Amino acid sequence: MRSIKIRVLVTGAAAIAIGICAETNISDKNAATHDPVSAAVAKSVKWLVSVQGKDGGWGQDGGETSYVRQGERLESNGNDVANTAVAAEALLHAGNTPTSGPYHQSLQRALAFILQHVEHSPAEGLAVTDQNGTQIQRKLGPYIDTFLTSKLLADLDGNMGNAQENARVRTSLQKCVAKVEKSQLKDGSWNIAGGWAPILGTSMASQSLFVANSKGVAVQREAMAKVDTYTAQTFAGPSVAMPGAAGTVGGVVGGISMGRLSTSTAGAAMSADVSAASAGVSLYKRAQELEQLSRTAEDRKKNGDQIKTIETQLSDPRFVTGFGSIGGEEFFSYLNISDSLHRAGGPEWERWNRDMTAKILTMQNEDGTWSRHHCITGRVAVTSAAILMLAAGREK
Repeated sequence: MRSIKIRVLVTGAAAIAIGICAETNISDKNAATHDPVSAAVAKSVKWLVSVQGKDGGWGQDGGETSYVRQGERLESNGNDVANTAVAAEALLHAGNTPTSGPYHQSLQRALAFILQHVEHSPAEGLAVTDQNGTQIQRKLGPYIDTFLTSKLLADLDGNMGNAQENARVRTSLQKCVAKVEKSQLKDGSWNIAGGWAPILGTSMASQSLFVANSKGVAVQREAMAKVDTYTAQTFAGPSVAMPGAAGTVGGVVGGISMGRLSTSTAGAAMSADVSAASAGVSLYKRAQELEQLSRTAEDRKKNGDQIKTIETQLSDPRFVTGFGSIGGEEFFSYLNISDSLHRAGGPEWERWNRDMTAKILTMQNEDGTWSRHHCITGRVAVTSAAILMLAAGREK
């Protein structure tokens, strides 16, 4: 796989954009010292690999209990498929493949962990794991393991280095695609109850089908068309109120006024009626819509007015903040937006990439990780999402 090239975008304590000064490979340690983005990614990838579990997997805060932050109340223990899949995706987009790159062995081990779960999962049903109640499942939906795995396997399909491993990945990918297709809801989404932000699960499910189809995997056209229709309808539907003051959620979700409810009460109400807005946060909804509407040049032409509307909203800092404090869901939404805007390029992409890169760099912890303040707080998922966002649009 071709190395990811990162342009120098920011420097200094305030991370002020200084223009494009150089290009460098993010795996090049010497060059990384002169490029704050490369240095940040290199440091975070090094941490991610250092906490990989002996079984090849990652959990909420690392792969072994010895890496858990002291005093941190973890919501789940042990290594799981979803965290491992997003960590593997980060390694992949940081310049590693199963056969090359400084951390290719870590990627191989992660893939072995994932494939074992997929291969032992029943053909029927959406699950690829018997692990339940992990933090990432409770936030992105109970089947986020399947969606993230399907996307990872689609990206790796045909890139395993030999025919035998390619065939193994393709078989598991086909199994995941079939599960995703069968589980699509009547409205075209995968907003399956049981998570705080299921719209992000819908986005990942749809992306996995799109990438798999581009690799030659048979994907039902009806499934692709239904999620396109779903997205067009949600965009045209009523707007979603932004969060209110800290501890409350504003607006109306599922016909229930949320303005005076605590976050825990609001969450319970929303789990009973899975809103397309996903936890009442417009950012999550718009990020999914933008990614779906902008995949191809034809899509961008056809959906130009909708895309422009979303781009205008992205100039509002309050809108970009999302829930009101930045959590892992915001990071995954930012990743969707970065991928989407980069496809078209132009001033909207340049502005977003400059501003968001500066923002993300200032949030990095001293140990190279990112960890946030609500919902997905685990370092593995948030750090992996940050790596993917910094790499978005720089893979040549």
